[in-house]
Amino acid sequence: MELKKIAHDLTVCKVKSVADIDLSKDFYFIGKTDEELSLVCITADAPAHTTEREDGWKGFRIQGVLDFSLIGILSKLSAILAENQIGIFAVSTYNTDYILVKEENYEKALRLLADAGYIVV
Repeated sequence: MELKKIAHDLTVCKVKSVADIDLSKDFYFIGKTDEELSLVCITADAPAHTTEREDGWKGFRIQGVLDFSLIGILSKLSAILAENQIGIFAVSTYNTDYILVKEENYEKALRLLADAGYIVV
């Protein structure tokens, strides 16, 4: 399985309103529930006004389109990282999964996954 590195530094934050988010940007995830409005974006594109914010994330995605019948892909990746004390922030889209780790763990995470047989590009 191939993992593609995301070249950008990423931020995870909370905002008060979708109006705070620049929807013209190329890369962002929005999660809205009855309790919060969360945003993952390129750090340089993070809104000026956030209610909470954590910078210092790096990420990669599972390459290709994952069929919904596939089981355990994210859990296998996260288990390898968890065994090595690396926490993750996972985001899923219709096509695939994205895994974010703190910047200081990024190279180690990629090395561990490569050692486990994943191709990192």
